[in-house]
Amino acid sequence: MTSLLQFAAILGWAGCAAGLVWYTLNAARQITYATLADGRRQRRVIPLVFRLLLPLSPNVEPFFAKPAFAAARATLGAKLTAAGYEGVITPTEFLSIKLLVPVVFGSAWFVLLRLVIRIFPEIASNAPQLALGGVLLFYLYPLLWLKSVLAARHRAIQRALPFVLDLLTLAVEAGLDFMTALQRNCERRALDPLNEELIYVIREIQLGAPRRVALRNLSTRVGLNDLRSVTYALIQADELGVSIGAILRIQSDQMRQRRFERAERLANEAPVKMLGPLMLFIFPAVFIILLGPTLTQVRGQLF
Repeated sequence: MTSLLQFAAILGWAGCAAGLVWYTLNAARQITYATLADGRRQRRVIPLVFRLLLPLSPNVEPFFAKPAFAAARATLGAKLTAAGYEGVITPTEFLSIKLLVPVVFGSAWFVLLRLVIRIFPEIASNAPQLALGGVLLFYLYPLLWLKSVLAARHRAIQRALPFVLDLLTLAVEAGLDFMTALQRNCERRALDPLNEELIYVIREIQLGAPRRVALRNLSTRVGLNDLRSVTYALIQADELGVSIGAILRIQSDQMRQRRFERAERLANEAPVKMLGPLMLFIFPAVFIILLGPTLTQVRGQLF
């Protein structure tokens, strides 16, 4: 009877493991898309951890839908929109995942830590620190992911902005109006984060929004200082009747100067950033190479 129960328990655990593997593989194959303003779909990569927990988020979403979390939802909504994930994951879903990740994976971390302690009892004294550190890492992971994708999108827009301004300047000075130049740029360039935002601007203007309103919405939606300065300059030129071609050329020169200053700053920071790895790896290696034979001889004489 005991052997039968053990066999049933083994079958149950094997079935659970197989189901978990199947669910993980199925979630890993899922592809998420964001719908652009012109109806095209652009792929957006969501971490596997999020895809595993998204089916559980409706159980937690009513709690975060309360008015007490309105400010948090607004802040997260702005960040998700700036990162290009609007419509892919909602603020309430993100808040739910932020709660579920430390609960679900923190529990799995506790189980794994107990197994490791049984194998290596000497680390039992550090178990509280390891458990707390794991839960804290799982709690911070969603915010770190959002920060990284937002920074990557901002970097892509910063890289493309001077080139796009040059193209718009050439088109406007050749005789095209600003809207036609903007449409030609979006049609003939590869689809990148900056083009996605410009397509949104074009659709807003086509739906009846004034150009200055669409540009102001672009600045608010992206939240990038370089793009904000360009949009404010264009808005001011539209209000004062200044030549847009001259404004675009000035902004293009400023963007290139800022890019050069950023590159110069990063180059100046490189020696300081290299100091840590240098102290951590190279100096101990040199110490071992120089003093290793001497220490070996001293050890041989003493023992």
